[in-house]
Amino acid sequence: MNSADLGRRVGVPSTALFTDQYELTMVQAALKAGTAERHSVFEAFTRRLPEGRRYGVVAGIGRVLDAVENFHFDDEILNFLREQDVVDGPTLAWLADYRFSGDIWGYPEGEVYFPGSPILRVEGSFAECVLLETVILSILNHDSAIAAAASRMSAAAGGRGLIEMGARRTHELSAVASARAAYIGGFDTTSDLAAGFRYNIPTVGTSAHAFTLLHDTERDAFRAQVDSLGRGTTLLVDTYDVAEAVRTAVEIAGTELGAVRIDSGDLLLVAHRVRQQLDELGATETKIVVTSDLDEYAIASLAAAPVDAYGVGTQLVTGSGQPTCSMVYKMVARAVSADPAEPLRPVAKKSLSSKSSVGGRKWAARRLDENGVAEAEVIGTGPIPAELAERQLLVELVRGGEVIAREPLDAARERHTAARAGLPMSAMQLSRGEPVIPTEYI
Repeated sequence: MNSADLGRRVGVPSTALFTDQYELTMVQAALKAGTAERHSVFEAFTRRLPEGRRYGVVAGIGRVLDAVENFHFDDEILNFLREQDVVDGPTLAWLADYRFSGDIWGYPEGEVYFPGSPILRVEGSFAECVLLETVILSILNHDSAIAAAASRMSAAAGGRGLIEMGARRTHELSAVASARAAYIGGFDTTSDLAAGFRYNIPTVGTSAHAFTLLHDTERDAFRAQVDSLGRGTTLLVDTYDVAEAVRTAVEIAGTELGAVRIDSGDLLLVAHRVRQQLDELGATETKIVVTSDLDEYAIASLAAAPVDAYGVGTQLVTGSGQPTCSMVYKMVARAVSADPAEPLRPVAKKSLSSKSSVGGRKWAARRLDENGVAEAEVIGTGPIPAELAERQLLVELVRGGEVIAREPLDAARERHTAARAGLPMSAMQLSRGEPVIPTEYI
């Protein structure tokens, strides 16, 4: 496996300031109190799925590993913290030597999750673990939301092609992360070259309406594109009159025309008309790509249309209405010293509200029914029942501060396909509903 298989981690700056100030002030107070080095366990989980979602998708684990590895305080950052009087001198000295030295376990990327699933478990001293809270949550909340939307769209597409094209609809860096998460969730390609460069995701793209408008006639535009990109290109046919554009496209490119793209109108009706016209012109192998503010519901509504691929932008990179997973990062256990052999005491927030949590270092397993279909997410803090021993979900990601579980992005993509296939069929329904399997605590 070469480095290109894992993605290019080039020019990655320190991630230490991707955090909230109170992480550092907690460290300062704990250092002064003598409790900063107490052995602690934190877990990232969500108390509920976004409204109407039946399962979640774990995405961003690879980016979390990069963030942990690059979480350090260089001189420039330390000077900033000193100038802003964020923390005192002893804390700055401690931060100067910071490198995460603990252990991290988690659900592998692409796996599905449910309410309460301990998606990530971070273990080490209180100080070194608490500093990672914000950056971990910012990555997991964003990437898992995009991957869940992508998974729903992939299920609705039923095997037809999916193109991620949301770069112009979000922040330039979140666009790259979105393309990565969408690929895990089932998208095939991206229009974003930065995502292609960094994560080796296949990239696609041909032309926009501006290219047609640049030329004196649509015929001139099509001719220029075919001369440059070949007959297998995709021609955008809805700038003016669709029927006339399709006729012109086939005249210029011949029956070898790769595809036509439709970006407006009644996509169901127009796609049927274009398919009929292409077939009558002999271009029976020419594909039809549709775009135009699609989401999983619009994709599902086009199931009966002769569409070969969907291009999705805004709705994908905004999580199709659910831009976060509401994951939290909570201390669940601690010792009275820095000794990892010291017994851990379960701790948890106890509240009359819905924000209470379950204490204790947890394991998780997925129980299957007699047909091999998932029937429950089982979470516990004690001994693992023998029948679940082979169904554990958490894997070791970081040991003693060293990342040990990087993998190609395609592995996460394939894992998600398998995990989704192992859920009850009702998981694929787009109608609002409860999580497709219950969470059981034992």
